[in-house]
Amino acid sequence: MEYKDYYASLGVGRKATADEIKRAYRRLARKYHPDVSKEKDAEERFKEIGEAYEVLRDPEKRAEYDSFGQRKPGEEFRPPPDSGSDFSRSERHTGDHSDFFESLFGGRGPGRGQAFRSRGFDTMAQIEVTLEEAYSGTSRNVSMQRMEVDAQGRPQQKTRQLAIRIPAGVTDGQRIRVPAQGEPGLGGGAPGDLMLEVRLAPHRFFRTEGRDVRLDLPVTPWEAALGHTVRVRTLGGHVNLKIPKGSQTDTQLRLKGRGLPGKPPGDQLVILKIMTPPAADAAAAALYEKMAADLPMNPRQDMEG
Repeated sequence: MEYKDYYASLGVGRKATADEIKRAYRRLARKYHPDVSKEKDAEERFKEIGEAYEVLRDPEKRAEYDSFGQRKPGEEFRPPPDSGSDFSRSERHTGDHSDFFESLFGGRGPGRGQAFRSRGFDTMAQIEVTLEEAYSGTSRNVSMQRMEVDAQGRPQQKTRQLAIRIPAGVTDGQRIRVPAQGEPGLGGGAPGDLMLEVRLAPHRFFRTEGRDVRLDLPVTPWEAALGHTVRVRTLGGHVNLKIPKGSQTDTQLRLKGRGLPGKPPGDQLVILKIMTPPAADAAAAALYEKMAADLPMNPRQDMEG
């Protein structure tokens, strides 16, 4: 009986992680699936990589396989008599596995027709929504292309129209899972899911940090100095905001619960930006001269020492 190097079958090293083994299997299974592959040895290679994956994805089987050491592919092999892997088990061979597999694991594999079944790949896509849509929730019709196999076993690209519900409170980078709308499974396995990554379109006024939104609010010197109440834009409409007396540029005020909805909802952070009127004429210039005389101030005092 010939030794089979399952690691070589999947093109991975003997120290490969479970994720590396899974990725290698999926890549090769897609390439050699008999329903879609044009390779002349597709069916044989598909069985080979399926058998390798069945062993290496199972920690118990992988450990037992590794216990026999590393050998050359095709080298004559016979399990030790005390290994618990009696070659006589091969008489239970179902046709789904090689003699090598049966000699090691006997009837511990899946039943007929189940050995190479695999869930389909998840499909990734992006969808852009406005901040107002993220605040209120919305629906979108999305066109997705997916590889399918027709009744004659021929692969073809098909376009599917999906109605997607975007929930209120969705944040930038959040993923929305649409079940069973990914690629079809291998060997009759379940289809994968569609994973939609949300991207928030840039907004004229707001910036987002998770569910919090930030707004730069221009105010006049007297509104900041005297503590006026001003009208402020939020995603849910305008509200009145009391500015504390003596506020300076970059003073940050918080509107609790006025960000994106959620549990808990985000807040709106208002950053004051004091805007100075221009000295556009003699009267305005004279007013500034009077302020300089009546309100002496050196904002750079701490920097002059």
